[in-house]
Amino acid sequence: MAAPKIETPTAELPDPQEVAQTYAEVARRASSLISDHVQRQLKKGVATPADELGIAQAFMDMMAKLLANPYKLAQAQMSLVWDYFSLWQHSMLRFAGVNAAPVAAPEKSDRRFKDEEWEQHFLFDFIKQSYLIAARHIHDTVCCVDGLDEQTQKKVNFYTRQYIDALSPSNFAVTNPEVFRETVKSHGQNLLKGLNNLLRDVEDGNGNLRVKMTDTTAFELGKNVATTPGKVVFQTDMMQLLQYTPSTGTVLKKPLLIVPPWINKFYILDLREKNSYIKWCVDQGHTVFVISWVNPDETLAEKSFDAYLQEGIIAALDAIEAQTGEKEINAIGYCLGGTLLATALAYLAAKRQKRIATATFFTAMTDFTEPGELGVFIDEGQVSSLEKKMAERGYLEGSEMAGTFNMLRANDLIWSFVVNNYLLGKDPFPFDLLYWNSDSTRMPAKMHSYYLRNMYMENRLIEPGGIEIDGVAIDLGKIKVPCYFISTIEDHIAPWKSTYMGAHYLGGPVRFVLGGSGHIAGIVNPPSANKYGYWVNPAPKLPASADDWFEGAQQHPGSWWTDWNAWITTQDNEQTAPRDPAAGKLKALEDAPGSFVKIRIDAKKAD
Repeated sequence: MAAPKIETPTAELPDPQEVAQTYAEVARRASSLISDHVQRQLKKGVATPADELGIAQAFMDMMAKLLANPYKLAQAQMSLVWDYFSLWQHSMLRFAGVNAAPVAAPEKSDRRFKDEEWEQHFLFDFIKQSYLIAARHIHDTVCCVDGLDEQTQKKVNFYTRQYIDALSPSNFAVTNPEVFRETVKSHGQNLLKGLNNLLRDVEDGNGNLRVKMTDTTAFELGKNVATTPGKVVFQTDMMQLLQYTPSTGTVLKKPLLIVPPWINKFYILDLREKNSYIKWCVDQGHTVFVISWVNPDETLAEKSFDAYLQEGIIAALDAIEAQTGEKEINAIGYCLGGTLLATALAYLAAKRQKRIATATFFTAMTDFTEPGELGVFIDEGQVSSLEKKMAERGYLEGSEMAGTFNMLRANDLIWSFVVNNYLLGKDPFPFDLLYWNSDSTRMPAKMHSYYLRNMYMENRLIEPGGIEIDGVAIDLGKIKVPCYFISTIEDHIAPWKSTYMGAHYLGGPVRFVLGGSGHIAGIVNPPSANKYGYWVNPAPKLPASADDWFEGAQQHPGSWWTDWNAWITTQDNEQTAPRDPAAGKLKALEDAPGSFVKIRIDAKKAD
């Protein structure tokens, strides 16, 4: 049986005049970009190449250790040759029409090879398997080099994966069957449109490529995202405090304060009505307050971690008490906001002030012993280099941090858009989650330096008195209020085993829940979706290790949201009349979602 052929559908030839105009426009824009780039480089002068991330040094160290064991290297080479020989046999059988088991196959979750031609056409199958074999052997050779220190090994592993992902045949026009078909069908118009998209993204990035992930013009805050009704009832230099309009006949007496991370904007919890955690909480009878952090510029360069606590959480507590008369609230902290919330709880405990009755932590770390792959970017050399850049501007540019997070899932968050935008020539799909993901936020230089050094590098938060806030020693062991931890099993940013270790340092009762999926999808998981499920260990006390906890955990279907609400209402279910933010003691400053969240960073101005 002959090998299957790729269909080459006919298409009308494009208008020559239109093609000429398109080429002329592309040439004009490319010329302008090159000219601008040259002028910027001339202003900067010739700089000595620098290895700020320590990548070159890490790979030099790895090669030195690897070459010191030629026997192991020879074994790896022979294994690679054998796999390629097996692939050649497999391909010859496929070419002859004989079905044969593949030598290498992608993971089911690998969407790069979802097109059926990767499996059905023997040539593309050969290319795919050849790549997967090479990728596996490269990784296996460098992943565990004898004598290499742990940080260097992590750096080698991470950047090797970036290299392997970049060389995937799915990222090139000739070796991607979907792109090949589209190129034949459109007579290359897809590549021309893709080049136009590339130039657009370079222009929007002021000379730096910033891959567009979604159609940002399709969304407007307060119109089709962040639409839950409410008011801004208070603000400081650091934040606006939003209070949402009740939707139930009675509400829980204790208000609920949500503290999002200031590395992102709060409306990940309020994208659309059907998956809005904020709207869902309102509908469960919570009086919901949310902190909307400022998107800082150079004027806030000296704002510290202390300022986020004092002018953020503490100021919000004061405002909520003035608005509702309640001295105690329930609080939620998401990611970095959870680290801040834990610090605030310890701060209040040291001052013998009980203003937070329960605390919930969404994928939040307090113990940074195992920070996951983010640890690759955090060592003395890289932090010092980052501090130098921040000192010049007064802040960390949001796009730089966004690029770091995207690299953790490069195939999904970088290369899939390269293929869609530049090879297939398609416009990015309007997707609210990616709109939020592209809405990056700056961070003040002083705060970010403090956070990186005291949390990630020195792990001081878990040490009693390791850090001080306004002269108050922070001791997580003094936190006695009931706490709820929700982490996610596929989280690359706050690994669940790390968040589990951090839960042990708190001095009160802890309920630990493990959700499915990752850092975002596992949290934004409404009951109506009926996805992922979650694990709970019924033991009255947390087992010593995360593995022990998981071994005794029971999986439940659906969303952890319902489990959380049952937990928090068990703590205190006292009801009161609904609280209208427009009729409260604090003056309503503007409608939700407020003005702070609408400040987007213009890349051209930022650079």
